Amino acid sequence: MNKKDLVKWGSETAKGGFRNEDDIVRKFNDWKNDEDAQKWLGIMGYPIKEIEKVEAMKLHGYKTDVQVQITIYLKKAIAAENLSIKLVSNPQGFNQIDKRWVDKYVEMWEIPADITKILKIFTGELCPTKSGCRDKRWMFFSEMDESDQKKIIDYFTKNKILVVSDILKGRGKFSAGWMLVALVANGESSWILKSINHAMNVFADGPVRITKQGSLKIGKITMQRKGGDAGRDSAKMLQFKINPVELFAN
Repeated sequence: MNKKDLVKWGSETAKGGFRNEDDIVRKFNDWKNDEDAQKWLGIMGYPIKEIEKVEAMKLHGYKTDVQVQITIYLKKAIAAENLSIKLVSNPQGFNQIDKRWVDKYVEMWEIPADITKILKIFTGELCPTKSGCRDKRWMFFSEMDESDQKKIIDYFTKNKILVVSDILKGRGKFSAGWMLVALVANGESSWILKSINHAMNVFADGPVRITKQGSLKIGKITMQRKGGDAGRDSAKMLQFKINPVELFAN
């Protein structure tokens, strides 16, 4: 997927460019002069001539990275839009969208005991149930019995909408309403802004399946053992990843 392809698929070339969430905040707060910010506000349904004030701020610990508050002229109504920001430097790269201990997902999704056990064997919180695996500390789904593989596939197929919503949109007043993906490559920046519901449909599209590498694919979302972390216990967490550039093609 090259630069021309991204533009062809409906992305916009950024006027000033950006490297992080601070730049997104800056552009929104300079909305009177920033062409990108004006386009973003238009996509979100706000005619520029009706806007009196825009105030953007960064949030931490939520699916929303940037919240934009818009004051509408005359009506004096204030609207808040929550944006999930994905900054990408490699069109083939992946972006972690959620990471927690298995027990936290058990609380969120009421995962039954048998599925919980399989997930903990997958992450290494529980020991493998057989020898001869690629790593003696955990098991990939592809190394498990067919019955356990089926249980995992069936569970995430049945709960696909709930899982995708929680890991992309989140819950509560700071749940994301929009996804802004910015690709920064070769000294240029391109962006695309879509509603979070559109993004969820894009990344959820496709079956639930076990990959050749032994992880789980939920549509276009990869679920895998976190790994890394120099062998610390946090390597046993479960994580979900996407390639945000997929949004450009949909």
